[in-house]
Amino acid sequence: MRKLGNSATPVVELTKEGDDYTFTTTTMLKTTTIKFKLGEEFEEERGDGAKVKSTITLDGNKMTHVMKGDPESTITREFNGDELKAVLTVNDVVCTRIYKAE
Repeated sequence: MRKLGNSATPVVELTKEGDDYTFTTTTMLKTTTIKFKLGEEFEEERGDGAKVKSTITLDGNKMTHVMKGDPESTITREFNGDELKAVLTVNDVVCTRIYKAE
């Protein structure tokens, strides 16, 4: 199952309607959607199943997603043309993933 998950190419979609954002990530195995307003705290379920309080901010082309839980984690998403660079930081572990537009 892990090999299948690692080989799946996710589809990431960010939409905005007024002040409301929707961020959807879809793979062969799962679809996750979060809805939020910039700078406003909201509750979500992390990938590990933990319920956390999150806040997302935008500075230029960088979107920072802070998840307050145990442990706290941060995803910085940088939008550059047809590329999205996502950097997840949890404690002293950093994971970087690059998404390309089709």
